[in-house]
Amino acid sequence: MFGWILALAAYKILFLLSFWGVFQASGRNPFLLLVPFYGEYLWIRILKVKWIPHFVFLLVPFINVFVFWLLCVETTYGYKRRKIGECFLSSVFFFAYFPVLHWARKETYACAKDLPPVKKSTAREWFDTLVFALTAVLIIHAFYFKGYVIPSSSMEKSLNVGDFLFVSKVAYGPRLPQTVLSFPFVQHTLPLTKDVPSYLTWLELPYHRMPGLQKVHRNDVIVFNFPDGDTVSSVFQSNLSYNTLVREVGRERVWQDKASFGRITYRPVDRRENFVKRCIALPGDTLLIRDGQVYVNGQAAENPENIQFNYRVHPSPHAVSRKAWQELGVSNDDLKILFNPDYGTVPLTKSMAERLAKFPGVSKVEPVIEPQGAGDGRLFPFSPRLYPWNVDNYGPVYIPKKGDTLHLDLGNLSLYHRLIRIYENNSLEIDPEGKILINGQATDRYVCKMDYYWAMGDNRHNSADSRYWGFVPEDHLVGKAFIVWFSWNKDASGLKKVRWNKVMRIIR
Repeated sequence: MFGWILALAAYKILFLLSFWGVFQASGRNPFLLLVPFYGEYLWIRILKVKWIPHFVFLLVPFINVFVFWLLCVETTYGYKRRKIGECFLSSVFFFAYFPVLHWARKETYACAKDLPPVKKSTAREWFDTLVFALTAVLIIHAFYFKGYVIPSSSMEKSLNVGDFLFVSKVAYGPRLPQTVLSFPFVQHTLPLTKDVPSYLTWLELPYHRMPGLQKVHRNDVIVFNFPDGDTVSSVFQSNLSYNTLVREVGRERVWQDKASFGRITYRPVDRRENFVKRCIALPGDTLLIRDGQVYVNGQAAENPENIQFNYRVHPSPHAVSRKAWQELGVSNDDLKILFNPDYGTVPLTKSMAERLAKFPGVSKVEPVIEPQGAGDGRLFPFSPRLYPWNVDNYGPVYIPKKGDTLHLDLGNLSLYHRLIRIYENNSLEIDPEGKILINGQATDRYVCKMDYYWAMGDNRHNSADSRYWGFVPEDHLVGKAFIVWFSWNKDASGLKKVRWNKVMRIIR
């Protein structure tokens, strides 16, 4: 709270110094600029612009920055300065530009509305319009809503490949940009390139999230930056994380074999790949999966309506025609896997499996469930000897919350190693005597600085999710997916390519 008060006081002092000359020339007491809201209201009235919309939007977070810039440009016109560079300086560096005009150059302000009209060139009209539109869209994109396209089947049939979403950033509170020097509307790689970053790391701001409309709830469909995407191979990007590649082929080969793995680069948190999953467990929850059923804090979790598991069809998937498979709702990509002799399974919802079991020639449709104790070394925390977990029988695992004290030993360190070292930026070592050293100090405890979440796909056997890379830190949260505004089915043709039943559908 003290920080906000200090920031407001600094802003008001700069506001006073910047527009002293404007108030003085208009016969107003400049010290009224120090009065919160009233000073801004008087400034708008002096400029003689439509005061109601300008004043209202000055109260709206983030939009108010844009409106403030517009008012600064209007003030610049009152000093008879209309060049593009002058307008830029006045809006971005108002705290220096206007004091120089008034105090150093002794220039006098006059309301632009009272001055003779100045005809803009067509080029300048177009430029102003484009800058206005681009700035407005950038602010909305950065702080309010973000468009997202489903690229993989991990959320089928809840969200299909080709679904176009809107993601609300205000739901959980928008993050302030961390990498502020970046190419607009691009996540991490410049268009028409394979591995050229779309951002510069010369200026990185610390993580800060503004207040949101709600907290994250269980079963929310969330969009977040890929937690395992801090270091990436330019060849595999998010398809296989750098850490997965290192575990599979070794660090030395990943770094030296440029032909196979390309360039290895680091990405800041807000420039990591965007993932969409369902939040299964919240900070402070304990999660357990038994035979595919998720339990949270000992209670069976409510399954999504369209949850999918892999099924095996007896006596053979060839007993069903390809046309029947497609009418059932199975994608062409899933059919390729189904008819691959090395796999032979297909992801289905419960209702799809029940319908399939009634097809002529099908004797049985059974889910493929990994037995308890069959450890999978690909899964977090990558220690099947200590944690013999698999996708269907996993946990229990505790999801840490901010302020939690984690009691550490060599047995559970693999669960929290990445949290401590990567997400919360500490050094972590084990000395020759087996002691745990955090930031050089021997300890068996660690206090968490952030909340964490557990995310899983509704297509449970075909989703790279928290079972594969662990916790989702709060600073990775982008927002809540709330509506599918359009959906495109690549397997269909003609007008059938549009999934009309999904257009403008609220996400649940």
